[in-house]
Amino acid sequence: MMRALISVSDKTGIVEFAKELVSLGIEIISTGGTYSKLKEANVPAIEISDLTGFPECLDGRVKTLHPIVHAGLLAIRSNESHMKQLQALNIETIDMVIVNLYPFKATILKDGVTRAEAVENIDIGGPTMLRAAAKNYQDVAVVVDPADYSIVLKELKEEKEVSLDTKFYLMQKVFMHTSSYDTMIADYLRKQRNDYELPETLTMTFEKVQDMRYGENPHQKAAFYREIGKKQGSITDAVQLNGKELSFNNINDTNGALELLKEFTEPTVVACKHGNPCGVGSDTDIEKAWDKAFLADKVSIYGGIVVANREITLAMAEKMKSVFLEVVVAPSYEVEALEIFKTKKNIRILELKGIEITQEENAYDLKKVNGGLIVQTIDSKLLIEEEVKVVTDRTPSEKEMEDLLFAWRVVKFVKSNGIALAKDKQSIGIGPGQVSRIWSTKQSIDHAQELIGQNATKGAVLASDAFFPFDDCVEEAHKAGITAIIQPGGSIRDEDSIKKCNEYGITMVFTGMRHFKH
Repeated sequence: MMRALISVSDKTGIVEFAKELVSLGIEIISTGGTYSKLKEANVPAIEISDLTGFPECLDGRVKTLHPIVHAGLLAIRSNESHMKQLQALNIETIDMVIVNLYPFKATILKDGVTRAEAVENIDIGGPTMLRAAAKNYQDVAVVVDPADYSIVLKELKEEKEVSLDTKFYLMQKVFMHTSSYDTMIADYLRKQRNDYELPETLTMTFEKVQDMRYGENPHQKAAFYREIGKKQGSITDAVQLNGKELSFNNINDTNGALELLKEFTEPTVVACKHGNPCGVGSDTDIEKAWDKAFLADKVSIYGGIVVANREITLAMAEKMKSVFLEVVVAPSYEVEALEIFKTKKNIRILELKGIEITQEENAYDLKKVNGGLIVQTIDSKLLIEEEVKVVTDRTPSEKEMEDLLFAWRVVKFVKSNGIALAKDKQSIGIGPGQVSRIWSTKQSIDHAQELIGQNATKGAVLASDAFFPFDDCVEEAHKAGITAIIQPGGSIRDEDSIKKCNEYGITMVFTGMRHFKH
């Protein structure tokens, strides 16, 4: 007779599964709450303490950690010596293990959970049984996921056994599950200790949100995963109200737009395309902010992402409906505004509460490289206004300083080499990702003059994500009528740029901080 040991925290479908096993002539061994549930449902089962001859103790901490259990799991059936030892010890084999673990994740996600409560929900016996059964996969079928009950039952009914291939699949699933479980515990303990050093070995765990049709390009496979834990203000926390499934590029671009949006507290709209902002506007109300973001680049916004940090109104939705957009994100929508968006079946409308909530300062930023991973903490800093250093003869006016700080927030999220032009809290020209800073500068000026008008750059300000290596960018700024520049400083030729600014009456400030974004 085959024997199955069942001990589950997630009892979804377990009674029905156990009944099917019994109907196939399989004897059930069980523990604690699982045994009680099976007994209530009149499913015949042997209690673990009756099998081992040893009572559960220490508030249930010790129940399956026993040689009778583990010898029954680990004995290799084709090994004559193993089987003789079992016979001499009067131990029977266990042929199937159905175990899932204490709800550590659910525990740590509860509000107000204590460390003691979290630690108490670290499973010991469960992972030990799973690993033992999985190691002996050729002889033991081990099921950790209720979704696999049907696969096991189908094979038992049709073939009278679980196939070796399925056992191997179940083995792999066990080690993925226990690895994720242990990583979750390690991450929780690291945060409890406020240990934000980059560790000698790095393990991380994520949960799949969805499979995707493809990645950046149709020939690439892709899926979307989220971190374990409460991630308010992130795209993983958004609720989709309309439209097609989010694509790989949608998610990547929307995330970038949201991170830029979080730099602003006043009503602001960010439009993004291919990972770069193409229009940013701030004003006293969200509709005016939309007008600025849209007018900043009416061409590039086509097929783009729009995120807003205030409720989208009917009036704003009326203006947006004529523009082809891939994704719109806001903390809420007026009912009538949402109805307008829903007339376009493909546009993805996301509602994101807590849209202003930022990442933890020590969150990781990861980049996969061939054969490895480079890891850094996120670029959470911006600048302290009082520490901005005026390096030219002329000091910025109040309005210039307001626009300089606006432009600095924008350029932080422009791919390097990045240049952002702004006026009246509106981006008017963005030059991203050029291999030369002068090319980015010329591109931003050309875009502004082409898309908004020849006089758009007069009285505007310029932000550069890193220092000027030469004074040529100042020269171009002067030709365009730009009156103020913000940049990190730090070049050995800073003095050349400062002199050129003084010559043209341009005011320039240094932040002492760069924002490369590759």
